[in-house]
Amino acid sequence: MSKKIKKVDTERIEKAVREILLAVGEDINREGLKRTPERVGRMYAELLGGMRENPKDHLRSIFTENYDEIVLLRDIPFYSICEHHLMPFIGSADVAYVPSGMVLGVSKLARIVDCFARRLQTQEGLTFQIADFIMDSLHPLGVAVVLEASHSCMTIRGIKKPGSSMVTSALRGIFMKDPRTRSEVLSLMHK
Repeated sequence: MSKKIKKVDTERIEKAVREILLAVGEDINREGLKRTPERVGRMYAELLGGMRENPKDHLRSIFTENYDEIVLLRDIPFYSICEHHLMPFIGSADVAYVPSGMVLGVSKLARIVDCFARRLQTQEGLTFQIADFIMDSLHPLGVAVVLEASHSCMTIRGIKKPGSSMVTSALRGIFMKDPRTRSEVLSLMHK
């Protein structure tokens, strides 16, 4: 990330939220709504904090290791905000890679997922961003990322199908090229 992303303009968000409340017919002076614009401003700054975070900061814990089998971190909880409706999607990520002499501290995989998830996003884009970043940064033999999430823009509005979930995957390197390795990692992810 070469460009510097400015701080969230919470005052501007507060003004916009006041306008939304007025547009839906609410009384912005009602006790329960008086501080809502301020809370929403802080909420967006928190939920979209990944926009001001450089994922490369999480590469400081790389270790030389003579290990060439699958490294997998399963069930990493995440939340993101759908860029189409500004509503959350919540799920879990499975991230695997086959090292080529270097391994990453395990918690850093979860931090990388969070860094990309905490942005305005689509699940498909999020899946590819995580896989591509790990592939480009660690230069492993392969990367596999599978995300499963429930999208509130589909479960509580629109078609209203609670309980549905979407699964996306991104396979790179050996996981894309070798059917046996792909089968192995996908079976490990679904235990």
